[in-house]
Amino acid sequence: MAPKVLYEVQNGVGRITLNRPEKRNALDRELIEQLRDAIASSARDEKCRVALITGAGKDFCSGADLAGLEKTTQAGVLDNMADARRMADVFLMMRNHPRPVVAAVHGRALAGGCGVATACDIILSTEAAQFGYPEVNIGFVPAMVMAILRRSISEKTALEMVVGGEVISAGRAYEIGLVHRIYSDEHFHDEVESYVTRLASKSASAVMLSKRLLYNMDSMSFEAALSAGVDTNAIARMTEDCRKGVERFLKKA
Repeated sequence: MAPKVLYEVQNGVGRITLNRPEKRNALDRELIEQLRDAIASSARDEKCRVALITGAGKDFCSGADLAGLEKTTQAGVLDNMADARRMADVFLMMRNHPRPVVAAVHGRALAGGCGVATACDIILSTEAAQFGYPEVNIGFVPAMVMAILRRSISEKTALEMVVGGEVISAGRAYEIGLVHRIYSDEHFHDEVESYVTRLASKSASAVMLSKRLLYNMDSMSFEAALSAGVDTNAIARMTEDCRKGVERFLKKA
């Protein structure tokens, strides 16, 4: 049986592919566990400078597997909490990943699939892609991802998305700040490759320190954030990348 998530590293890019095209890459327990393992591998892999999450087939990810969703209605609260924790752990791993995590979204990214995209640091999208959290339409709640969505777009826009349950276009997702770049379907693959290749060429230490500091500021006061900035500034100055970068700059001056 083919793995439900593929992982390989090429030219500094750790490529994580959701691989259930016949099910629109729907999330079941096995896929979530394999996604967690792939994210962990990309975080450990020194050759990986950027983690890129894509979906095989026509869609990025359609959300929870219907068979698994039906089982949750029959399970007890402890089983359901353990199941939800698995997905929350994946989101946390993506947040704490030392490298940028990029989603390349085509087709549909709905419910949990939209959650996976939102949990990425950067979202690249085709013009025809669709995003949404339609869980409310079946009496469900996109609960864990709200912690990320609330930090990604405005509070009122996030509320509209989760209580309205509407599917929105890539253009609208870009307007509200959920999506970073939109590319034509025809040139999407090439544009994504160009984007992640440029990102992978940046200083690994500078990128890691920048991502960690930015996200750690979530719970800090202004004074504490400045203090953390002082510490990171000093650490960055002592990295080999910074020393070499300064040398190159001075030679050009």
